[in-house]
Amino acid sequence: MLNNILLLISITLMYSTPLIFGALGGMISERSGVVNIGIEGMMTVGAATAVCVGYNTGNPWVGFLAAGLAGGIIGLLHAVACVSAMADQTVSGIAINLIGSGFSFFLCRLVFGAVNTPAVPHKLPKILGNNIENKIVNYFNVDITVILAVILAVLMWFIIYKTKWGLRICAVGEHPAAADTLGISVKLIRYGCVIVSGMLSGFGGAAVTLAIVSQFSPTAISGQGFIALAAVIFGKWKPHGVYFACILFGFAQALTILLGGGKFPVPSQIMAMLPYVLTIVILIFFVGRSVAPKASGEPYQKGSR
Repeated sequence: MLNNILLLISITLMYSTPLIFGALGGMISERSGVVNIGIEGMMTVGAATAVCVGYNTGNPWVGFLAAGLAGGIIGLLHAVACVSAMADQTVSGIAINLIGSGFSFFLCRLVFGAVNTPAVPHKLPKILGNNIENKIVNYFNVDITVILAVILAVLMWFIIYKTKWGLRICAVGEHPAAADTLGISVKLIRYGCVIVSGMLSGFGGAAVTLAIVSQFSPTAISGQGFIALAAVIFGKWKPHGVYFACILFGFAQALTILLGGGKFPVPSQIMAMLPYVLTIVILIFFVGRSVAPKASGEPYQKGSR
């Protein structure tokens, strides 16, 4: 019984970690007033880049950092479209998703000659795992990205609520015209937040391919970006809320794996639907109750009121 509980917690943390990176990225972008529905594409680019760089360098940390850089570049494209060109943020996000998947497939074909890549020689290290002699602890398999996700959530909470930068981000997202009159650069804040959003989403993709599946395939990031976006809404655009929302979605994925192991007479196809059904249910019941930043999704032109 204890082993099953430890295994459930382990799988929950493992599958919630990529969501936490992506959701916190989406949160910081929307806090500044830019909707980022391109998280899926950014995570896909990060996942592919992490494998390509990690495989050829033999160092998963280099691949992890490269994934963040690649995600940041895609985030920059989104920022240029939404902040400078004042394009429709939803349309830009859809384009980012298409660009992300297309570029990822092109990159993998360029490096490996195929979309399905070989496994990386080294995955990101584990904090607890099978190298520990205690058999009970072996069921609690936690890699370093789980710890990084916790640190990131705490750091994000501190920045948003305890620093002047957090106050400026919130001001830009709530009332950019008022922030502008106080000398805060709305454009600079939004650019920075969207780029950071891309970087964090890239790290989320790398957490999948360097810590969970160890290779890239067209289904490596299958809807996780959209689940992360739902977690932003469910978490009410608050770092701690977003974190625990991702834990909930990770728990749904863990149940899918454990209950789909043949011990229960439930078709595997039905179990695979569980995380996505939960996403829809949460959006139905919580999207109307959650209040987004007032200027979220609205382009801002300097001097407008």
